[in-house]
Amino acid sequence: MNSLVLASLFPVILLIGAGFVVARLGWVRSTAVKDLSNLVFLLLTPALLFRTMSTVHVDQLDFKPVAAYFLAVIFLFGVTFLLQGFNRRAAVLALAATYSNTVMIGIALVGLVFGPAGLVTLLTLVSVHSLVLLTSATVLLELAVAREQAAVAQSRVNRNPVVTVLMALKNALLHPVTLPLLAGLLFAQTGLRLPAAIDKPLELMSLAFGPLALVLVGVTLAFTPVGPHWRSAMALVGVKNLLHPLMVFVLCRWLGVSGLPLTVMVVAAALPMGANVFLFSQRYGVAEELITASVAVSTAIALLTLTLALLLVS
Repeated sequence: MNSLVLASLFPVILLIGAGFVVARLGWVRSTAVKDLSNLVFLLLTPALLFRTMSTVHVDQLDFKPVAAYFLAVIFLFGVTFLLQGFNRRAAVLALAATYSNTVMIGIALVGLVFGPAGLVTLLTLVSVHSLVLLTSATVLLELAVAREQAAVAQSRVNRNPVVTVLMALKNALLHPVTLPLLAGLLFAQTGLRLPAAIDKPLELMSLAFGPLALVLVGVTLAFTPVGPHWRSAMALVGVKNLLHPLMVFVLCRWLGVSGLPLTVMVVAAALPMGANVFLFSQRYGVAEELITASVAVSTAIALLTLTLALLLVS
C-alpha cells in the first residue's frame, strides 16, 4: 500500500523540489513570483476549470457520498470562522483545511488502488469539488474584502450594507475561478462539445496548470522562512490530513454510505492540500508564508496519513 501512495505522491514532491532548487540557484528571482502566480491564477486556472466542468452532466451523478464529504467541509469552514472571525485569513485557512489535491494525486492514487470503479466515485467528487469549494471561498473572501473596505471608509461615508454585499457578490461572480466554473457547467448542460480548435489549447493549458502550480509552490518555499511557521503549519496539516478524513468517515457511516464510495471519499479527504489554496493566499495577500509551508508539509507527510486513512477504511 505504501508503494502505491508513494507512486502518486512522488511526482508532486519532485515538482515542488524542482521549484525550490531553481529558485535557490537564482534562475527565478523573488520579484517574479507574483507574475508567475498571476499567470497560473488568471490564465491556466480558468482554462482547467472551464474544460473540467464542460463535460459534467449533473443529472448523471450520485451525490450521496459527496454530501457526506461536504458536510465535513461546512463544519470545518464554520468552526474556522468562529475561531478566527469573519476575515480573509479565516477564509484562506478554511480552504486550506478542506481543499484536497484530488486531480494530480487523487486520480493517480485511486486509479492505482481501486481501479475504474473507484475513479467513477472520485470523479463525481472532482466534478463539483472545485465548483463548491473555490466558489464558496471566493464569495467569502470577496465579502471579507468588502467588509474591510467598508470599515475603512466608515468614517468618510455611510455605505449601505446591501450595496456592500451586492458588490462583493458581483466581484465573486466576475472572478477567474467562479466565472469559468459556472460557464463550463452551463455549457455542459447544452449537450454540445467544444470544437477541437478551442478544446486543444484549453487541454494544453490545463495540463500545464498542475506542474507549474507545484513548481511555483517550491519557488515560493525557497523564499519563505518555514521555521517560524512550522508549528502553525503542522496544526493546519493535522486538520487537513487527519481530522477532515476522520469526519468524512463518521458522516459517511451516519448517512449510510459504505463500501467503495466510503473508502474513496475518506481517501479524497486525506489527500494533501491542493495548490489552489496557495494561489488564493497569493491572490488575496493573506497568510502566504503559512500556506506555502503548509502545502509543502501536507504533501510530505501524506505518505503516512494516506496510509492511515487506507487502513481505517479497509
